[in-house]
Amino acid sequence: VLALLCGVLYPLLVWGLGQLIFPEQARGSLVRQDGVVVGSRLLGQSFSSPGYFWGRPSATAPFPYNPSASAGSNLGPSNPELAQQAAARVQQLGGTQDNPVPADLVSASGSGLDPHISPEAALYQVERVAAVRGLAPARVEELVRAETEAPFLRIFGAERVNVLELNLELDRLSP
Repeated sequence: VLALLCGVLYPLLVWGLGQLIFPEQARGSLVRQDGVVVGSRLLGQSFSSPGYFWGRPSATAPFPYNPSASAGSNLGPSNPELAQQAAARVQQLGGTQDNPVPADLVSASGSGLDPHISPEAALYQVERVAAVRGLAPARVEELVRAETEAPFLRIFGAERVNVLELNLELDRLSP
């Protein structure tokens, strides 16, 4: 009886309530473009082309942004490998003492799957994306500001930008 309650009835009840109360999230918050699923609003994706905004690095190995391997890197602040990874990311992004790279572009999130970056991290990339796309930096900056989401209930958390949705809007603006 306990196996039936805990193994069948309870999961069905939770699944049904999820479908009823939060249908979009329960189905994975899938993002569709022309009827084709291009990603999820809840999971980060790898963008490496200079014409796209890049998200937070993923610590999931061996495949970046792999939801079945969700985990942090477990590298502590005194680990030389973490410092090497951060230095390589700063160099890749062109960071300097006068133009420091925002922390969320250098460090992976705890899950390794974070789909958001800070508005500062998105704005840091505007010049590169605009140059590759042949767009005015002011227009790309407008797009970043338009895609910036407010904190939950305007008080919990921080402003954030969903990288997938920002890049899809960028494609609509300049395919």
